[in-house]
Amino acid sequence: MKAKSFIDAVDVIVRSGKGGDGATSFRREALVAFGGPDGGDGGRGGDVVFAASEHVNSLLSLYYDPKCFAQDGGPGLGQKMFGKRGKDLVVPVPLGTEVYEADTGLLVADITAPGQRVVVARGGAGGYGNVHFKSSVNQAPTEHTPGGPCEERRLRLELKTIADIGLLGFPNAGKSSILSSLSSAEPKIASYPFTTLNPVVGTVFYDDYAKLQMADVPGIIEGAAKGVGLGLAFLKHLERSKAFLYVIDMAGTDGREPWNDYLVLKKEIEEYSPALASRPSLVVANKMDDPAAAENAARFVKETHKRPLRISCLDGTGLEKLKEKLRTLVPAKVKFHHAHPEKPVSGKMPDTTGDEIPPEAMKFATFLKLEKPKAKSHPSRGNIH
Repeated sequence: MKAKSFIDAVDVIVRSGKGGDGATSFRREALVAFGGPDGGDGGRGGDVVFAASEHVNSLLSLYYDPKCFAQDGGPGLGQKMFGKRGKDLVVPVPLGTEVYEADTGLLVADITAPGQRVVVARGGAGGYGNVHFKSSVNQAPTEHTPGGPCEERRLRLELKTIADIGLLGFPNAGKSSILSSLSSAEPKIASYPFTTLNPVVGTVFYDDYAKLQMADVPGIIEGAAKGVGLGLAFLKHLERSKAFLYVIDMAGTDGREPWNDYLVLKKEIEEYSPALASRPSLVVANKMDDPAAAENAARFVKETHKRPLRISCLDGTGLEKLKEKLRTLVPAKVKFHHAHPEKPVSGKMPDTTGDEIPPEAMKFATFLKLEKPKAKSHPSRGNIH
């Protein structure tokens, strides 16, 4: 039996830790009369926490281990010793995970930000020991309280890939080739349909350290919105994409008509979600190295009234232009920012060829710190300037 490599939906059972019971105890020690109550409190139970992780891209671990149980709190002891707090169970989940109540379908959390943590089951509170019940009229209390109960829930987790650009196209259109050419991702590439069986995300980097996330999903065929092929299962991974890249096999491999492929893709997206169809998009004519692609491209413009960007992953034609087009389609994220950008110097640089440098030329020496330093106050007086 072949093991699964990608899971995007799973049901889990989460249970927090039970709170520890408080203790009933009395101090009994030589030479200490009337020691009184000294029962400690119980420890709090652990929480179950879902934490967003950039190093996880599937719900595979929860598929094989769907029971998420946190540690119970320890009971209180004599000599006013408190019970040990139960350890939290922190479960790493991929970015884009939606958490629902399995029975009602109510959305519990949408985990989209790196480092985001969501407590899905809170641990029970620790019980009070009898030391809390001592009073002037009850100097030897035997009361204590039990620990709080645990919280148990059935949850359904669904993963929706987070990416700036979503690749759309029929099987064998060359989506994986584009992804591998523009990013460091290594999707499976072969000359047969449905090579890609699960979403693959790659990062497109630019010279100024800006970057874009690009997602490749399994090929969409006609009727995908109604459950034909693999399209229905993976169309949800495009819901978070800000823009789409329609990849058209302009060579017409396997006797296909490129203009018909584009119209079918648009129709399937509109039937699945009109909101997705209205998002920004770019049409790419792939495999332009094939002799039949040029003739098909002319008819494609006539049939669809769209002028696609012509590229070829085989010889690299148009890839740099595509990379820049993607940046205009979706603003790229810049990794580094200057906290204090230099102010541009206006005016004309004066002549500095003489024996003395004019004072006006000094403002063009931006590497010099010419501002007057702030006066420092006495340490005992604070900053009074």
